[in-house]
Amino acid sequence: MQDPVMSSTMAWGLIALFSVIWVYLGWHIGRKSSGLDDYMLAGRNVGLGLATATAMATWVTSNTTMTAPQLTYQLGIWGMVGYSLGAIGLLLFAPLATRIRELMPSGYTSGDFIRLRWGNTAWRAFLIISLFYSLGWLISLGMAGGLLVNALTGIPYHYGMTVIVVVCTLYTVFGGLKAVIATDFVQSILILIGILILAGFIMAQVGIEPIYEALEKERPGLLNLLLPASIMFLFNNLFFGVGEIFHSNVWWSRAFSFAPKIGGRAYFLAGLFWLPIPIVAGFIALAAPALGVNVPSPDMVAPLVATQIFGLAGAILVFVIVFSALASSLDSVLAATSDLVVRDIYRGHIYKNASAEHLRKVAVWTIILLGVMTWCLSLPRIATLGALLHFTGAFVASTIWPIAFGLMRRKGTQLQATAAMVLGTLAGLYGYFAIGFYVAALVSALVSGLIMLPALFQRNSFNWSSLIEDQPKSQPKSKTEGTDQ
Repeated sequence: MQDPVMSSTMAWGLIALFSVIWVYLGWHIGRKSSGLDDYMLAGRNVGLGLATATAMATWVTSNTTMTAPQLTYQLGIWGMVGYSLGAIGLLLFAPLATRIRELMPSGYTSGDFIRLRWGNTAWRAFLIISLFYSLGWLISLGMAGGLLVNALTGIPYHYGMTVIVVVCTLYTVFGGLKAVIATDFVQSILILIGILILAGFIMAQVGIEPIYEALEKERPGLLNLLLPASIMFLFNNLFFGVGEIFHSNVWWSRAFSFAPKIGGRAYFLAGLFWLPIPIVAGFIALAAPALGVNVPSPDMVAPLVATQIFGLAGAILVFVIVFSALASSLDSVLAATSDLVVRDIYRGHIYKNASAEHLRKVAVWTIILLGVMTWCLSLPRIATLGALLHFTGAFVASTIWPIAFGLMRRKGTQLQATAAMVLGTLAGLYGYFAIGFYVAALVSALVSGLIMLPALFQRNSFNWSSLIEDQPKSQPKSKTEGTDQ
């Protein structure tokens, strides 16, 4: 492994700077939050600019800035093009976000919808899928933070991972979704500017022709547009991205938090802005052979190329980009997963009459617990980022059709929705282990879709008004009242 470019002293200085900024913003915004809606859904009145920024920044994860180059280095041109199809999920969710806000003006989570539309059995299957996926995403983000700091500075993996997880947990606890959205706005600007600078300098200093010649000589498979695994990955990633967004409470919570009629436009614009980012990030990996960069692990190709070209300046730039990408996603997943746990597990199964004040206190402790779990599960580094990410594809792709049918059509049965999610997941897992990671989501979506297909011809008709239900109320406090109950 090559020597780190950035000194540990400088790295700790940068980490401290960003940590103070994000935690201060969370604390400052949290002082102005009041009530459960403010904490969990930012008051349900987020405007178009912040809405677009938070959707785009959340989707620019460590998986975009580090896994997209990894997959490009492994699968070639289709790797980065296939990853860019993740934008389709945002674009397709745009009309659904508008529909969600209209049908469930007082909703909180994606679990609320599944329970009211498809019943308790489907709801519980969905919760298992969602929570498993959320933990997988949190672990991948924690791992990416540790890998980034280690590659650029030589600071041990577990130190860097710990700091990033702790910082994101703290400011999410302080400010809830309002703090997440505010920091996302700043982080989205840093990410866009940083990636454009990196790509521009690579084009200027290396150029397209030397990159192409080096690839043709040393790794011609990366230029092969007919490579079977790459083609399968192209379609698999399309369904994976759609499944991630359609099912995840990260995106549903934003649909509920955006002001009326904002969600559709915000998700559409976010998809357009996000589309070129994986291509630009992946292009960085293609320069590795031309530069003679030794890549000991594919998921480290982006920072290694950047530091080879720019030295210390490149290391700092990559650090800012990936640190911002990590924070913009980690905080979002913490907040949205906490909402699922509090709303669907705690209130749905344990304390059904909990007041809004009580639920807010539980939400704070849930975020802290999720942060601790993320730290514990990220320590062992159980897999590469790409392998871990695509394992969850078998789970999330099975939810695409039950959610799409459930939102847009009155047809379908509870048994169909449950079977589509359970059997789709099992089929995707079989494909993952029997064939490869690049077919898990594809197989899962196919089986789930076939099970939901007969709903097109059924006669049953769902009553949309059933999606509206009573929400937890704030309890008036007496002069002597000292508890939230």
